Amino acid sequence: MRYVMVQIPNTSASAPQAPSSAPTSADVARLAGVSRATVSYVLNDATAVRISEATRRRVREAARELGYVPHAAARSLRAGRSRMVLMPAPAIPVGPLYSAFVSELQGALGRLDYTVVQYGTAAVPGDEAARAWAELRPVAVLIPGFGLGPEGVAVLKRSGARAVVTLGPESVEGAHALLMDHGSVGYAAAGHLYARGRRRIGVVVPEEPGLGAFSRPRLAGARQALRGTGATVTALPLAYEEDSATRLAARWPELGLDAVFAYNDEYAMLLMRALQDAGVRVPEDTAVIGSDDLLLGRLLRPRLSTVRIHLPSGPQLAELVDRAVSDPGAPPETHRVLRVSVVRRDSS
Repeated sequence: MRYVMVQIPNTSASAPQAPSSAPTSADVARLAGVSRATVSYVLNDATAVRISEATRRRVREAARELGYVPHAAARSLRAGRSRMVLMPAPAIPVGPLYSAFVSELQGALGRLDYTVVQYGTAAVPGDEAARAWAELRPVAVLIPGFGLGPEGVAVLKRSGARAVVTLGPESVEGAHALLMDHGSVGYAAAGHLYARGRRRIGVVVPEEPGLGAFSRPRLAGARQALRGTGATVTALPLAYEEDSATRLAARWPELGLDAVFAYNDEYAMLLMRALQDAGVRVPEDTAVIGSDDLLLGRLLRPRLSTVRIHLPSGPQLAELVDRAVSDPGAPPETHRVLRVSVVRRDSS
């Protein structure tokens, strides 16, 4: 069902009147004393035409004075393609690390004259969601998470997308791939705990929907790191709730674990507090390590050990997008972009 909001105008004499029309490039041209073509060249930062700095300044000042904003759709029609880069919003919870990554990427693409639009998928499957994304006619699509297949990539390209970039554990036919191996996170965490003398290691597996795509590889990576060592790995289902952490902490004596990799820093902080409340000493009885290297983890006592995740920088990814848009016929590129390092602190 679709809802439409209708605003009833205020016809009283005291009501402020909306401007009759938005300012146009012709208005800017008249105020600056130049042609409309010059306004277009200046506001689109065209470099093919030589325009003096004084004229450029005059045009920008006129545009600011009038409140003129270029029409993105009209500019796209003139150019033959849009400058919109679509980023479907993940259908799973994301933390500060991903938010910072997206912010940096948006800034880098903006400096290359792209407009980044985040699109809410509401957990629609990838290939089905691709049809909704294609309606917006983006020039490029950056897809975090999972679920898009070759059919979805083909739909996007037929609609005019010159670049489709996926961020996930596997490549997709026809798309550029930024491969993110989350198994390396669990491998590094378990290897660190083993090196600290721990042999009975728990690995938190979040119960929240959608996180399995990350938690399963991390659990597998921990098991791989300890294979053949005699150490044991125990999967620990945990919801991101105090009650769930309290129940798990109450079982700690029967579990007999001397260390835990808690999926990420948020789950690590949740579980560590519950363990301490239950009388389990950290790290004397149980060592704890998370991942993501959140600032809050450094403020805890004991300070939280963590696996720091290094994602590609915004400018690097923006350059990949720009290169793909400029040469859509080039073979798709594949890059392994997730690197990790252990930050040892007091909790382990």
